[in-house]
Amino acid sequence: MEKIQAALAKARAARGAGAAAPARGTKGAAAGGGYAGPAAAFAGVSATSAAWSSLRAFRPAPEVFLRNHLIEDGDRREATTFDVMRTRLLQAIRTNGWRRVAITSPSPACGKTTISLNLGLSLARQPELRVILVEADLRRPSMVRMLGLPETAPVSAVLSGEAEFGDCALRLADNLAVATNPAGLRNSAEILGQPHAATALERMETVYAPTVTLFDMPPMMTGDDVMAFVDKVDAVLLVAAAEATTIKQIDLCERELAAQTNVMGVVVNKCRFLDPADGYAYGYGS
Repeated sequence: MEKIQAALAKARAARGAGAAAPARGTKGAAAGGGYAGPAAAFAGVSATSAAWSSLRAFRPAPEVFLRNHLIEDGDRREATTFDVMRTRLLQAIRTNGWRRVAITSPSPACGKTTISLNLGLSLARQPELRVILVEADLRRPSMVRMLGLPETAPVSAVLSGEAEFGDCALRLADNLAVATNPAGLRNSAEILGQPHAATALERMETVYAPTVTLFDMPPMMTGDDVMAFVDKVDAVLLVAAAEATTIKQIDLCERELAAQTNVMGVVVNKCRFLDPADGYAYGYGS
């Protein structure tokens, strides 16, 4: 773990990775014009709450979470890792005014979808947040299988303007909605890169006002899907697999991403050997 971090730091320093990357756009409090008044603000909150309440609710069975290494219970020791990730993400999006974060990996089998789901579940444990998780891995989607979800309209239809977000999304918690794609598509990059995809995302944000939208993207080195879509997000989180992903792969992906958006960081997943401090958890009871 320390060797990976040291090598990454050396590679970034060599290319000056500390320079600010171009952003999709900042959405601050001043955006959208002048002060609308308390009545208008209350109406906006009511409309947003109604939109969330109208989403079809679905709760996966507990054994589904357990079988797929998904942590719904915040009291579990394993939740600490994702809660720390959640806090760092929230600090970054609040500081920078970000709303959209993509999660990808250099190659398959790095665990990016599991991390996306667990990060979404961790965020949803804070009731003041509204979280949307979009399955943007249209080439090889897996969330329907992992969560045992019922049939809905595919998120690809939303991005193409053929369906509304409400036709696709399922509400896993009061403040967590997931939009999936039941089957893989060959023309995934074309769907993600089309101008209407940006319009669909803006409409979704207007209606549902998410605190953050997470996008589970395909691996970068399997096609051009990520690069076709990355200009529509504010930042990217890169997931690497310990003892599988190489420093060269991480560095190459960081370079390509940094040319179009902000790289939030690298998560090293599947670590078999951890520092004792990494396993520390608070005890409950006496």
